[in-house]
Amino acid sequence: MDFFIQNAHAQGATQGDPFGFLLPMIVIFVAFYFLLIRPQQKKQKAHAALVANLKVGDEVLTAGGILGKITGVSEHYLVVQISDSTEIKMQKASVSQVVPKDTYDNA
Repeated sequence: MDFFIQNAHAQGATQGDPFGFLLPMIVIFVAFYFLLIRPQQKKQKAHAALVANLKVGDEVLTAGGILGKITGVSEHYLVVQISDSTEIKMQKASVSQVVPKDTYDNA
């Protein structure tokens, strides 16, 4: 079968420098850290601070899009008033943002 396909012979095959392989891997890790990992950590810290500072009277928007006013706070849960006679109990972590005062009253 050598008639159709030439035999491949290793020419100049030498052992590469291990640092030549390691350098691109380090550059990729640094790029991932600054582009993906670090911004996500900042976002998580900001959300943890937001959740820790929730208090009665704050007006919040949940991850599900529910707008309401906090009427009760415990360690892991909130009681949120979403209408005059309706209150719901929800996890603190589901709050996505605190909205300006009177947003709930004007909605």
